[in-house]
Amino acid sequence: MNSVIVAVIVIYQPDLFALDRLLSALIGQVEAAVIVDNGSSIEMKLKPERYLPLKAKALRLNENMGIAFAQNRGIELARQMQGRFVLLMDQDSIPEPGMVQALLSAALERSAGAVGPRYVDSRHENPPPFIRIRGLRLERLSCSEPDAIVPVDYLISSGCLIPMAVLDHVGGMREDFFIDFVDIEWGLRARKFGYQCYGVCNAGMSHCLGYDPIRMFGMKFPLHSPLRHYYHFRNAVLLTKERWTPGNWKLANGWRMCLKYFFYSLFARPRLEHWRMMTLGIWHGLLGRTGQYREA
Repeated sequence: MNSVIVAVIVIYQPDLFALDRLLSALIGQVEAAVIVDNGSSIEMKLKPERYLPLKAKALRLNENMGIAFAQNRGIELARQMQGRFVLLMDQDSIPEPGMVQALLSAALERSAGAVGPRYVDSRHENPPPFIRIRGLRLERLSCSEPDAIVPVDYLISSGCLIPMAVLDHVGGMREDFFIDFVDIEWGLRARKFGYQCYGVCNAGMSHCLGYDPIRMFGMKFPLHSPLRHYYHFRNAVLLTKERWTPGNWKLANGWRMCLKYFFYSLFARPRLEHWRMMTLGIWHGLLGRTGQYREA
């Protein structure tokens, strides 16, 4: 197969209607797709002929091995399929028409390490901005110009287009993180290898981020489960402990994590469980524990 762009879609207990919408949206945007089922308990009966001319392969894992492990297995299949670019996708994302072409054009124009779309969560009033850290300040980059291509420190994994040559050089996703901060770690590691990631404003995608947001002070704040907060804080500590992680990123992100810790301890329900899992994540990160969380 002489594919140029191969989509790697990781799914877990998916909404089959949403997955059908995703695959249908990818027709004509990519040459092939690899669907990695991360140990779902439900039986999926997708009919590949429904998505022609999109060439699709499926890989079913026996258990949930984490997002990074699943992505890496999908990337291996994409490499075997002679993909020159990998498009990482989550099951709860839908690319807009022309998204992949806009990403590809930006990637080729900038010789980028990775490029990602401007995504919108319909539950939030404003599209999440691209993020980069300058000095000790976190900058949120809105798309003031519709065709802007902005340099960022990292991209969310869903919708991220990565040249296979960059993956060969930088390496794949860090599997011992299991989930959360996987995309941030890879983006910072790509910078270490001399690659710049870019946000592409004219590439659009809808994406559901976590649970329904917390509404306070006339604003909406994203919310995840207590378990996701465990991984979020544990992996933030693990990444901060890496010697190669930029010092200014450690300080800026550390302050941001402190604010999140106090905010979710006070306002995310059940408060005690969020506080417990965030605190446990910090403790396990300090101890250097990795992999899937398991109750003692």
